[in-house]
Amino acid sequence: MANVQTHSLFTEFDINLFKSGKHYRLYEKLGSHPITLNGVAGTYFAVWAPTARTVSVVGNFNNWQDGDHQLNVRWDSSGIWEGFIPNIGKGEIYKYKIYSNNHGAVTEKADPFARYCEHPPNTASIIWDATYQWNDKSWMGYRKDKNGLDKPYAVYEVHLGSWKRKNDNEFLSYEDLSNDLVAYVKEMGFTHVEFMPIMEYPYDPSWGYQLTGYFAPTSRFGEPEGFKLLVDKLHQNDIGVILDWVPSHFPEDAHGLGFFDGSHLYEHPDRRKGYHPDWKSLIFNYGRNEVRAFLISNALFWLDQFHVDALRVDAVASMIYLDYSREEGEWEPNMYGNNENLESLSFIRELNEAVYGSFEGVQTIAEESTAFSGVSKPVNLGGLGFGMKWMMGWMHDTLEYFKKDPINRKYHQNDLTFSMTYAFTENFMLPFSHDEVVYGKQSLVYRMPGDEWQQFANLRVLFGYMYTHPGANLIFMGGEFGQTSEWNFQQSLDWHLLEYGVHSGVQQLVKDLNAFYKKYPALYEKQFSPEGFQWIDYGDHENSVLTYIRKGHDEKNDIYIALNLTPVARENYRIGIPKKSGVVKELFNSDAKKYGGSGIDTNISKLSAKEWHGRKKSITMTIPPLSMVIFK
Repeated sequence: MANVQTHSLFTEFDINLFKSGKHYRLYEKLGSHPITLNGVAGTYFAVWAPTARTVSVVGNFNNWQDGDHQLNVRWDSSGIWEGFIPNIGKGEIYKYKIYSNNHGAVTEKADPFARYCEHPPNTASIIWDATYQWNDKSWMGYRKDKNGLDKPYAVYEVHLGSWKRKNDNEFLSYEDLSNDLVAYVKEMGFTHVEFMPIMEYPYDPSWGYQLTGYFAPTSRFGEPEGFKLLVDKLHQNDIGVILDWVPSHFPEDAHGLGFFDGSHLYEHPDRRKGYHPDWKSLIFNYGRNEVRAFLISNALFWLDQFHVDALRVDAVASMIYLDYSREEGEWEPNMYGNNENLESLSFIRELNEAVYGSFEGVQTIAEESTAFSGVSKPVNLGGLGFGMKWMMGWMHDTLEYFKKDPINRKYHQNDLTFSMTYAFTENFMLPFSHDEVVYGKQSLVYRMPGDEWQQFANLRVLFGYMYTHPGANLIFMGGEFGQTSEWNFQQSLDWHLLEYGVHSGVQQLVKDLNAFYKKYPALYEKQFSPEGFQWIDYGDHENSVLTYIRKGHDEKNDIYIALNLTPVARENYRIGIPKKSGVVKELFNSDAKKYGGSGIDTNISKLSAKEWHGRKKSITMTIPPLSMVIFK
């Protein structure tokens, strides 16, 4: 005990906030903090363990003996154990050895607030004092103008361990990625990068969705400063950073949050609410104030300490519903007799209010797969308060349609047009994510029918359709150049495919779509409003042709889109135009030869006085096979 000096970073106000669940900067207090006390350098430790009888800090510095450095429990019933240990500092590895009052249970745990962790499969925490000089002041100053809901979102989803690897199949470091990945994303013109979870996780096949180190960037790719450098470089190149964040569940690994102090501290004690049968993981107790403060502090930590611009919140549906993935009898209705998790819904609203109230120009994005109402509606209007929601229904219906033989597509046009009946009920992001290219689903291009030419033409028109459909856009890495194999987290993408014209053509198309999307405000200014979209004709099933208009604030910027979803060119195809006069100009054609298309001339006519589609004027054009053409 003499080896631990009494010291605290907590004020009485901190403790009251913590107990009430309103302390949103717990990372400044809990965890390990190198400090100097009375002229002696050392580390202050603080851990929440209310059921503990004793808590010791163990590590190499005391040969992992649990009696040498016992922390002191606070007198205020907060359940926090704390103390200052002199002469240990940055780089020391440690855990908490906890003897519980609960049936004599003993646990040895990583620090829930550790800023750095050992490289898996090792599991200890590392004392860290990250000093980093940011160079993204410009971006942080104008971020709110770049990151708003009326701005372009062309998101490149990345798994850092498999985007690219070294020749010996070793990971690229954060520093490597700050050069290679940043240069590539900038060249391709994406507005944002979304990283699959980079918080420390023990098990590679979980892809990062089973977290044990909520406050630590994974050590697989280097030190925390390396990840800051990567974010910084992205910002310096005008690219926003979205992090996948997982407040829905956590693994049962012995060093993790589960059964932390010999009690169900972080997880709900009732297995019907506290255990996830699909993922064999534990579910947070959203009704416990201190757990809510832990999670909200964690969300704010990444926005504050790592300058992150948005959080994409994983598996929101599993948080909302008490009966998610459960059979009858495996769940208990709420006080109103229905299946909504009221504690979780209240937590989600508090989370979003805290995020938007604490930082300017950030977003939260829900991965939510049901028809739950108001996910992206503000909390004060009765919603959950997210900025955007993934449009899972659109993704599913679209991919179902595209895998059909074009000869049968005329019977399924409703699969594509149906999305417009609900497109503006939420602020939707259109996701072709990692989940669509794993577990036997095949790569995007190999889900397309026909010969190689048709498969790649289908992929090009699929991306063209996505970028011109209302909403923000997301493409998982590899999709942008027509990766042919399913995603494998254990190896690099197949970059050698770019030696082939069909692949480099798709890559050029996505690059040009990103540039076009940013250039034409009609595609983003009203992307979440029904005023931003108008059908010309959604009923030409026989030809499998769709025509529509995208609109921004200024009518002069309206653009017109024609999709031909068959491999037969539609010649002299007449389209009604609401404009009274003007020159018709082709802006984009996914069938251009530079993309691997046929290069057929669209022959767009002048505006004629012939009424069509209920409009006073019309044009005729050739819509090339399996193509998207944009004109104004």
